[in-house]
Amino acid sequence: MRSNWRKQMMISALALTLSATNVAPVFASAAPDGKTNAADIAQTMGTTAQWNRWEKEWETLKNDWTQISLSPGSNATELNFAWYTPKQTNDDHSNANVPKLIIGEGHNMKNAKVYEAEQTAVKDEQDNNGETYNSNKVTATGLKENKTYYYSYDNGNGYTKPAEYTTKSTNNFSFAFVGDPQIGSSNELKGKDTKEFYDAQSNAVKSDAFNWSSTLNAALEKTDDQLSFVVSAGDQIQTTKKKLPNKDASKSEIEYTGYLSPEALKSLPVATTVGNHDADNANYTYHFNRTNASELGSNKVVGGDYYFKYGNALFIMLNTQDTNVAEHKQFIEQTVAANKDCKWRIVTLHQDIYGSAEHSNEPEITNLRYQLTPIFEQNDIDAVLTGHDHAYSRSKMLLGGTKANDYTDDEFDAELEKDMDAGENPTTKTVAPGNIKNDSTDEKDQKYLAYLKSIMDEKAIETVKKQGSSVINPEGVLYMTAGSSSGSKYYDLVPRQQTYIAHRWQEDVPTYSVVDVTENSLTINTYRTDNDEKIDETFSITKSKGDTTSLNAEIKASESIVKQKDAYTTESYRVFEQALTGAKEVAADKKATKDEVENALKVLTNAKAGLEKKVVVAKASAKLKAGKKKVTVKIKKASVSGYQIKYASNKNFKKAKTRNTRKTIYTIKSLRSKKKCYVKVRAYKIVKGKKIYGSYSKILKVTVK
Repeated sequence: MRSNWRKQMMISALALTLSATNVAPVFASAAPDGKTNAADIAQTMGTTAQWNRWEKEWETLKNDWTQISLSPGSNATELNFAWYTPKQTNDDHSNANVPKLIIGEGHNMKNAKVYEAEQTAVKDEQDNNGETYNSNKVTATGLKENKTYYYSYDNGNGYTKPAEYTTKSTNNFSFAFVGDPQIGSSNELKGKDTKEFYDAQSNAVKSDAFNWSSTLNAALEKTDDQLSFVVSAGDQIQTTKKKLPNKDASKSEIEYTGYLSPEALKSLPVATTVGNHDADNANYTYHFNRTNASELGSNKVVGGDYYFKYGNALFIMLNTQDTNVAEHKQFIEQTVAANKDCKWRIVTLHQDIYGSAEHSNEPEITNLRYQLTPIFEQNDIDAVLTGHDHAYSRSKMLLGGTKANDYTDDEFDAELEKDMDAGENPTTKTVAPGNIKNDSTDEKDQKYLAYLKSIMDEKAIETVKKQGSSVINPEGVLYMTAGSSSGSKYYDLVPRQQTYIAHRWQEDVPTYSVVDVTENSLTINTYRTDNDEKIDETFSITKSKGDTTSLNAEIKASESIVKQKDAYTTESYRVFEQALTGAKEVAADKKATKDEVENALKVLTNAKAGLEKKVVVAKASAKLKAGKKKVTVKIKKASVSGYQIKYASNKNFKKAKTRNTRKTIYTIKSLRSKKKCYVKVRAYKIVKGKKIYGSYSKILKVTVK
C-alpha cells in the first residue's frame, strides 16, 4: 500500500551526491511515508462497486463548495451547522435572500423551525468560475433525546433534499475518535500552479475521501448507527495556505469538499480540532461552526479553544497550534469551573504529547508535553486524545511527569534523522530502524540517547487498581494517539517503545476508536477499518460509586452547628458552610465516586475542626451592688450560653469561688459584713457539649453591707 516515489528520488539524489564527493558519509532518508490507495482497500473490503460509483460522482462533486458540516452544539439539545453559498444569491443584502435552514420532527418535519443563517464573507477565495462565497452558520436548539429530525438548507440553488438526523441518549452514549483525515495528503506533488498538480490533487482527494467515508461507515456499522458524534484530533485537510499554489487559499477548497463528501457526515456531527495543516488558512473557520468558541488559544487565523457538554461529559478542544500555554490553562480552568456537574473531562489537541511514532520524540512535542500535563492533572482531566503521528498508541495511566532538561525545539534534528535513516535503498517500514546504538562512541549520539531515556517518563506511571480490563478510580491521565482515519499518510513507530506506552500499533491501515461513556465508566475499543478487527484490547476507566454512609452521618452531626453559627468567626463558619453544602451535594449525587465521597468527608471534617479553633466568646462586663451580707452582680447581656462569676475577699483571688449562671443578674450570698468583695466575670459558649470561655472582665470591688 505504500508509495515508492520517495525511494526513487532518494536513490537519484544519493547517486548525484556520491559522484560529487566521497569525503563524507551521506544519509539517505527515512522510509517512504505509507498511504492507502482507495481502489486497493475497496477490493479488500468488498466495496469495489461503491468505489467505481464514487469515481464518477467525484467528477461532478469536486467543484461544489456548498457541502454542509454538522458540529456538536453546546449541549445535546443543540446542533450546529455551517455551509457555503455563492455571494450573488444575496447581493441585495435583503433578509429575504439570507440563506435559511429548516429542521423539524420526522419525514413531515413536524413543528419545524426556520433559522436564518449568520453570514460571513469568505475572504480571498473564488472558484474556477470567479464565484465568491459566504459562510453560513446556524445553531438549532431545543432538540429532544432519541428523536429523528429532518433538515433542509438553502445552498444557493434552492433548498436541499431533507437529510435525516437522529438524536441519541445522553445517559449512556458512544462517540468515535479519529485522527488526521488529512484529505489530499496522498498527493505526491508539491503545490505548483500546473494542471499536473491540480489533477494529482483531485485524484488524491478522491481516494482519501473514499477511505475517510469507509472509516466513518465502519464506525457507524460497529455501533449499529448509535454514534452521537465524532471527535477528530486535527488535520482535516492536507495543504496549508503557505504550500498552496501562489498561496491561494481557495486551492484547498477541493480538499474540504472531499472531507465533507461522506454521506455519513450529513447525519453525524464532528468536533474538529485544529491541526498544523489547518492552522494557517481561515477557511477552517468558515467550514465549521464551533460552539463556545474562545479567543483564548487563538493563533489569530483559525480561532482559539472551545468546549461542549454531552450528558455527563465535558469535551475541551484546544488549538495548540497556538503555543500560549498560559491561555490554554486559563481556558481549561474557566471551563472546568463553569461545568462542575460533568463527571468526565476529556481534552483533545493535535500534537501527540505521549505518542509513539516519528513526531513523538521531537523536543518541540515533548516541551509542549511538560507544559500541558500539570494543567491536565490539576484540573482532573480523565483522558487526552491526540493525533499528528498517524499511528495508534495508548499510554498507561500517567501522573506527575517532569522535564529533566531544557532543549530547543529543533535540537537533535540530525540525530533524529540519523536514527530513522532507511539506507541507500529505502523501503516501506512500520517501525523505524533505530541506527543509533547504545554503545555508540559519538558524544552527540549519547546525548540524544540520554534525552530519549529522560522522556520515557517511567516515574510518571501510576500504580493502579485493576479489575479485568478496567482501571478503578485512577488519579492519573490516559493519553491516546489516533492512527490515520483515511490512510492518506502513515508514519513509522519509533524504534524504542517508550516506557509510558501500554500499547501501540501500525500496519498502514486506517483505524478508528469507539468510546462508550456511561454513568461510571469510559470504555475504549479500537479497530482497523478494512476488516473491523480490534488492534488493541478493550480498555476502561471506572469511577466506582462511593459509600455515603459515613458522609451522611457527619452531615447529620453537623446540622447542630448551624444553630450555633454565632459562636464562630465569620470566616471559619463560611468555610464550614461551604463544606457542608458541598458534602450534601455529593451525598445526593447518585454518580458520586468513592474518591469524591471520601474527599467531601475529609473537607467537612477539616472544616469542623477548624471551627472549634475559631470560637468567638464576647468579653463580659458587669456592675456590682452591695447588700446586707450579699452582692448583686448585674451582667451586660451578650450572645452566649452563660456566664461564670469568680469572687474572693482579696484582689489576687486566693481561695476564690466560682459560680456559673445563665442569668444576667446573680446574687452572691453569705458574705461577711464590712468586708471588701472582689469580682470578675467571663462568658462562655457550649460547643459540642464543651464550655468554651471568653476573657474575664475587669476586676470589680465593693464593700459588703
